[in-house]
Amino acid sequence: MQNENDMQQDTQQQNQNTEIAQEQLRKMLTSPQQREQGFRLLTKQYGKTLYWHIRRIVVSHDDAEDALQETFIKIFSSIDSFKGEGQLTSWMYRIATNEALSLLRRQTHLFQSIDSLAPTLTSRLQAETALDSHSAEVLFQKALLTLPTQQRIAFNLRYYDELSYDEIARITGKSTGTLKANYHYAVEKVKNYIKNHS
Repeated sequence: MQNENDMQQDTQQQNQNTEIAQEQLRKMLTSPQQREQGFRLLTKQYGKTLYWHIRRIVVSHDDAEDALQETFIKIFSSIDSFKGEGQLTSWMYRIATNEALSLLRRQTHLFQSIDSLAPTLTSRLQAETALDSHSAEVLFQKALLTLPTQQRIAFNLRYYDELSYDEIARITGKSTGTLKANYHYAVEKVKNYIKNHS
């Protein structure tokens, strides 16, 4: 069994490999000769991850597909503006998050907050998971939909995508202190919801 130092070294090596792959990908995307090949590689490598990140925000499969398509268009058209500050994945997550939020904003009425869509999103969740509507995962998703949207996004990035607070801060623009406090609050709220609805 690996000791803690070996595990940390493995994680550091994986992070370095990811950074190298991301740097190679960025070079391909900014090269006129390799841009299309780089873009195909990017969609293959990150399409599923970004889809699920968006889907957890917008809930509906069709909406997630639309927002993902817009995300890739935005990535392709604005890759030259990526200055290499932080990881390429953080930059892509930020674009995907903004596209998901833009889609939700278009579904609200004038002066209405995105958070007011929670009942609508819960209905969509039930419609899309009708056959399995009493499963633990669906209950967990319903609990997450009771969180304010920005808090839910930060929770998802930490819980599902296992990103560090520093990466989440780069994606969301929130401080790491705020994110840690919000994550703790979200965990308690989700636990209480599940306890009360089980």
